[in-house]
Amino acid sequence: MKKSAAILSLLLIIPFFSKAQDPHFSQFFASPLTLNPAFTGKFDGTVRIAGNYRNQWPAFDNVYTTSTLSVDFDILKNKLADYDTWGVGILALTDKAGGGVLTNNYLGLSTSYSKSLDEDGFKQIALGFQGTYGQKTLDRNKLFFEDQLTPYGFTGVTQETFNNDNLNINYLDVNAGLLFSASTDETNNFYVGASMYHINKPKESFKGAEWNIATRTTIGAGGYFPVSDILTFHTSGIYQYQAKSSETVIGGALAASLDNVSENPSNVYGGLWYRLNDAIIPYIGLEFSGLRIGATYDINVSSLKAGSESRGGMEISLIYVKKPAGFKGIPCPKF
Repeated sequence: MKKSAAILSLLLIIPFFSKAQDPHFSQFFASPLTLNPAFTGKFDGTVRIAGNYRNQWPAFDNVYTTSTLSVDFDILKNKLADYDTWGVGILALTDKAGGGVLTNNYLGLSTSYSKSLDEDGFKQIALGFQGTYGQKTLDRNKLFFEDQLTPYGFTGVTQETFNNDNLNINYLDVNAGLLFSASTDETNNFYVGASMYHINKPKESFKGAEWNIATRTTIGAGGYFPVSDILTFHTSGIYQYQAKSSETVIGGALAASLDNVSENPSNVYGGLWYRLNDAIIPYIGLEFSGLRIGATYDINVSSLKAGSESRGGMEISLIYVKKPAGFKGIPCPKF
């Protein structure tokens, strides 16, 4: 009964959030173009394909699911200065709330220019921009309101009115980011960056009110370094702020090399991230032939753990980096 009541409450209030937060990933490091546009083209290879799937609060019948797919690559390599990179990328994202009551779809184009600050390319600064077309759709056939409740269930007629014009919202969005990365040698890399999404604060409303998508500001940092001949430690963290809500996630993973002489080495990953006052996030991963597969499962430790049965969200990520034989790049951010 408590679970049904929780689901009902979500369905009642989701469509009327005036300051809704963006979809987020526990594996934020595996979704570079939703984290910071300056990550576009920032990898050790020629093409990168990334995919993510998140099922938030599975105890509530898939009430929140989010999927992304992105591809980015560099262009005009032979026309730029040594170690400079001009990256271009495409991002698609779909997010469903309330079991499909509210659907958000995004299609974005990203570009970033990374400028080398030294003769070896070990220190770089990147500036990125992203333009996004967004569409928000409300399925009124899946909505239930308080005035529909009768002794026989939700069989009454609601007084809420919607027309076809305000069941779909379309808008253009502008995002930007800055990233600094550095290496002391070819075995490590460290980075810090900041980004802003919804800079133009596009309007959205299903009832005609002047609601705007709040700007999301993200600060992130991370790095990796070897701790032995076969072990490498990766760490990363972010702080995000949007519409008076904030999120802090920090953690790390240890990579054990299974083939440290290959140009595309195989690795096994194990680690843990923590979302402050919300969830513990164990992480496991496997990397081979340029493909990295990651999986996490949020363990809810917040005040919602009773309703969620301590379960937060299952998440899977895939990142493939094409690195042709003989390709030699510079160390780039990885987690």
